[in-house]
Amino acid sequence: MRRREFIALAAGASAAWPLAAQTQQRDHKRRVGVLMGLAESDGEAQSDISALRAGLEELGWSQGRNITIDLRWGAGDSNRMREFAAELSTCIRTC
Repeated sequence: MRRREFIALAAGASAAWPLAAQTQQRDHKRRVGVLMGLAESDGEAQSDISALRAGLEELGWSQGRNITIDLRWGAGDSNRMREFAAELSTCIRTC
């Protein structure tokens, strides 16, 4: 009788395990790094960021709920762009 109880317990645990994994994945926020070559005050850049956020929202991703968007504005400065690229690369892997 103990063998049957063990098999029933193992089967129940294995059936519940994927549900627990899905719950953990839903709680994890994704992180997206965006490096813009334009200045933050540029109207075209703001339009592009708004379009990105709207597209992500349509797909079920919203800032603060299940995604974090890290924006960096290079404003045409190539040295600054390199620094921001390295920063975003590091942050995406470790944050």
